[in-house]
Formats: sequence, structure tokens, C-alpha cells
Amino acid sequence: MPMSFAYFGETDDDPIALIRRAIELGVTHVDTSDVYGPFTNEELVGEALEPVRDRVGIATKVGLLVGPNGGYPLVNDARPEHIVDAVEASLRRLRVDEIDLYYLHRFDPDVPLEESWGAMADLVAAGKVRALGLSEVSIEQLETARAIHPVAALQSELSLWTREALDDVVPWCRANGVVFVPFSPLGRGFLTGAITRASFQDLDFRTNNPRFTPEAIDANLAIVDRVREVADRHGATPAQIALAWVLDQGPHVAPIPGTKRLHYLEENLSAAAIVLSNDDNAALDSLPPAVGARY
Repeated sequence: MPMSFAYFGETDDDPIALIRRAIELGVTHVDTSDVYGPFTNEELVGEALEPVRDRVGIATKVGLLVGPNGGYPLVNDARPEHIVDAVEASLRRLRVDEIDLYYLHRFDPDVPLEESWGAMADLVAAGKVRALGLSEVSIEQLETARAIHPVAALQSELSLWTREALDDVVPWCRANGVVFVPFSPLGRGFLTGAITRASFQDLDFRTNNPRFTPEAIDANLAIVDRVREVADRHGATPAQIALAWVLDQGPHVAPIPGTKRLHYLEENLSAAAIVLSNDDNAALDSLPPAVGARY
């Protein structure tokens, strides 16, 4: 997502080269959405992965559109007729015959979940999609969907400063053989320690995010300071510790940190080798709560 949507201001490395380097380094799953751009991120992923298609699983999403002003707030559209049209467009942009994992990006309150999920299940039967996932839904909605077609993955936010998913959906996924895919595992960049003031471009999503007001940033830096203490013990960065903690939540947890820089890609991947001690986890579990709502 950061390569095409929501995050702006940082000088980018060549995105095609970066994605292909990720595959060389062992990444086997790439996540995008039709709304990122909109549409341009799928085109980017399609071009980058075409030569290595047999080495990577591709996930994309349906159900969100940019707002009337061309950006936020996003609007829902999970009507079956939209899903049918959207998957054909995603297949073309991704340059694939079949999407490995297709998510309902958000539940649409104007469309019964049974209708949206049923339309997506039809795509599996038609050979256009291999598996289905949901994003940011409740246990009740997961059960509703599962009764119609298997849920392969659930994508929701999880990080050191956003832990609500640990109360219910992460255990549900473990009990039901569902992969839990945390987005924003680095707290939209904040947990890296690189953000110390609110200085985003106007189009950047974080400009209007409650956790990125000047007052909230000042308060939330206390979280990063404590994470850095653990990182120093490992000779690691705060970002690596933040990712190691997410990975430590279970073998069924597969975070998707996004980046636009090769250096950060390599840094993120190295987090998989970090083993947190009981003392480390105790320190990380006692972090102060984040100031500001998620959205």
C-alpha cells in the first residue's frame, strides 16, 4: 500500500526492484488491494511478480472505494455485482489467471454478509480465486462466513500499540485453523522510532489520524522509548522488536509490514530471527497504552 496510497513524503526506491528483491530474500506472500491507488498498486504488483509468479502467493481485496473527493474517507461497496466486476479487473491488473487469496476488505453494512461472501465463494468455484479472507470483522461475522465457505485468513490490525485482536479474533483463528494476518504491525511507521513530530504531506493518511497529532506523538514516544530499551539488548532496531513481538503471538500469525525502501525491507525480514525472552515480553506487555484512537 505505501508504494501507491495513503503514505506520502518519503523518497522511494524503485518499487519493481524492491518487490523482486523481497522474493529473492524469501518472501512468499504479497498483499495488495484494488483501492490502493486506486488500481495502480495492483498494476505495480502484477508487473513486479510476473517473472516469479510460481514463487509467490498474491493476495488482493475488494469492497472499498475511494471517497467522492478521491481519497479518504473510503466508502463500502460489497454488492455481488461489484465483486464480480472487480475480480475481473484485478485479474487483468495482476496479470494472473487466478488470485491466491481474495479478501473482503471491509464488511458493507448495506449488503448482507451472506450475499457478499456467497458471491466470493462463487469465484472460487469458477477457478478465479483459490481461497477467501476477511478483514476487520467480528467473531459473529466470521462464523457467518464460515458456514457458507471456508475462511482461509483474517486480516486485522495488530501491533504493540494496537492489541484488541488478541482478546478474541487471534484465539479464534488459532482454534479454527485460520491464518491471522496483522496489518500495520509497525504502527503506521511510528513504532520504528523514525516519527518524532507531525510533519506529513496533506495527502498522507496520518495527517488526520488521532495518534499522529502533535500532542499524541509527544505522549506516544514513551512507547517507542521502552521498545528501544528491549531493542538495545538485542542489538536490534525498534522496528525489528515490534515485528518479533507480533510474530511471537503464534505460528498462525503472519504480519505484512509494508515499506518503500530496500533498507527497511531487509531490516524487517531480519526480525524473524529475533527470539524474545520472558523478560523482553514482560517489558513489551507492560507498555503504556497508546494515546489516540486507531482512526
